[in-house]
Amino acid sequence: MTYEINRRTALSLLAGSALLPGLPNAAFAAAYPDRPVHFVAPFPPGGAVDIVARTISDKAGPLLGQTIVVDNRPGASGNIAYGYVAKAEADGYTVLIGSNNLATNAALFDDLTFKTEDLAPVVWIGYSPLMLLVAPDFPAKTVKDLVDMAKAKPGSLTFASAGTGTSGHLAAEIFKQVTGIQALHVPYKGGAPAMIDVMAGRVSFLFIDPVQGMPQIRGGKLRTLAVSSPERLSLLPDVPTVAEAGFPGVEAVVWWGFLVPAKTPADIIARLNKDLDGALHDDKVKATLADMGAVVKGGSPDDFKNWIASETVKWTKTIKAAGIKGE
Repeated sequence: MTYEINRRTALSLLAGSALLPGLPNAAFAAAYPDRPVHFVAPFPPGGAVDIVARTISDKAGPLLGQTIVVDNRPGASGNIAYGYVAKAEADGYTVLIGSNNLATNAALFDDLTFKTEDLAPVVWIGYSPLMLLVAPDFPAKTVKDLVDMAKAKPGSLTFASAGTGTSGHLAAEIFKQVTGIQALHVPYKGGAPAMIDVMAGRVSFLFIDPVQGMPQIRGGKLRTLAVSSPERLSLLPDVPTVAEAGFPGVEAVVWWGFLVPAKTPADIIARLNKDLDGALHDDKVKATLADMGAVVKGGSPDDFKNWIASETVKWTKTIKAAGIKGE
């Protein structure tokens, strides 16, 4: 009888605790995570975002004490994955690895099924420079040479990209706006075909990330004029930034970070931030990302939130000035 009374009392207390602020989240935090966590990647396997997700998951899994499953949901410039996570249950088990188009898609597309505010930043992974590449025998040897060529014969130069609205396309647009040159955009379905036509001399130049571009540079098939980041690329220490080459204001990088549905409890976001930031600063993870040309950032959710906000303002201005619409 005593046992039954105590049992009923305990259950009543537990039920009543649901009415007290703060207690449910504490209970969830103590139990979280108790099943596999899914990292949702908005691009196919093998690309930079997928590689970053898998690299971090290998270390973050043991820190969280759970298996991490990388779930690739490509399509629509990342919007499929973004919309999926924005509408997912806010329990910490569905984590988005977002990238540049979080800051650009609202300006590029009129029919998004989600808003950036539907996603809560967890931690900023970092960024990787974009490289301004030309064919080995292209006449321009410096950025200034390229700008002088374009101004001497307006409209004579072309630039390739992996598609309309991609990071390489927008980097070239801000380059045009800062330098005052004209160049025709030639979009491709991916970075590989874009590079092929630059190598062959059918297109003048392109901006592309180190993951895709470094093998062609090392093979002597493409040449780097500059990098569009605040600092030089560690993989190419002798190559100047565009600013160092005489054109400040051309900063464009590929970046990544983790987000969750906006209503995810603060204590779960804090746990994810702690363990994902810890994974980022693991020596093996840092080395792998450095080989991709990445600069690791980490930090608080607010650090990443502020970065997204600044990138959104910057690229919305660029997109509107160029009259670009997503495809």
